[in-house]
Amino acid sequence: MRELRHLIEPEDFTLAELEEVVDYGLDMFENPAKYSDACKGKILASLFFEPSTRTKFSFDAAMLRLGGGLIGFADANTSSTKKGESLGDTIKVMGYYSDIVVMRHPKEGAPKLASKYSSVPIINGGDGGHQHPTQTLTDLITIKKFKGQIEGHTVAFCGDLKYGRTVHSLIRTLARFNTKKFILISPEELALPNALKRQLKENFDLEIKEVRYIEEVIEEIDVLYMTRIQKERFFNEEDYLRLKNSYILDNDKITLAKKDMIIMHPLPRVNEISPEVDDDDRAVYFEQSQLGVYVRMALICKLLEVGPYVRG
Repeated sequence: MRELRHLIEPEDFTLAELEEVVDYGLDMFENPAKYSDACKGKILASLFFEPSTRTKFSFDAAMLRLGGGLIGFADANTSSTKKGESLGDTIKVMGYYSDIVVMRHPKEGAPKLASKYSSVPIINGGDGGHQHPTQTLTDLITIKKFKGQIEGHTVAFCGDLKYGRTVHSLIRTLARFNTKKFILISPEELALPNALKRQLKENFDLEIKEVRYIEEVIEEIDVLYMTRIQKERFFNEEDYLRLKNSYILDNDKITLAKKDMIIMHPLPRVNEISPEVDDDDRAVYFEQSQLGVYVRMALICKLLEVGPYVRG
């Protein structure tokens, strides 16, 4: 009987496994027809207890491109959760109906709890402000495709670094990949949590530089990762209004940036990247979203041990 694997946080995979998923994802992007029947006869259950566009539909697209089928819901109110069914009971039943489950939940730790009840692999599609490992895989495949390698870059994170689960997952993973320098760009109210900064400094040989404005560091950056400044995180509207325009990326702000810098964003975008930046060759956030389908295809194959992961 095969070992049951889950992806709850990026640390569940070794660096070699993460890079292997990325490399297979790139091959699937280049040669999709080669994998069109990899999941024939398999069913993905997508259980989304909170709203999602890219994560849910990219998983749906991934399974369909692999030749598999889909069940699930995008609104917990349409499930028996509304009647009071426990998460454990939901997951046990879905194990009878499907071969693999991806779930998003507003409560931190819910996918981890689900994995204890599941007879099939569980993929964390985002849990509260905690983790978003498949967005991290999407980010890694984007860096690998456009920068040639994951390691060794100066990576800047800009915007909401306090509550952004995409930032928390990615920064911890890039530290494992021997990133030498992180630049943190945010208002004081939305700075990276001190506990996470302490963990990075204690466990990895890297430099962390904190600034308030993009213009201070734009010439140093290899990878610029933008996130949304969230009005609801401020105690008063005056502070938000004072700061919000400082964190809108436009053509003026990237005038002095490296020609091979890439601009990433997990999406959805609100107003933190001006539409004029979309035409810049360094803007790769829409390609990033596209690549997310293919790296999720590779992840599904890994956890089901099909396609390129079939054991001889």
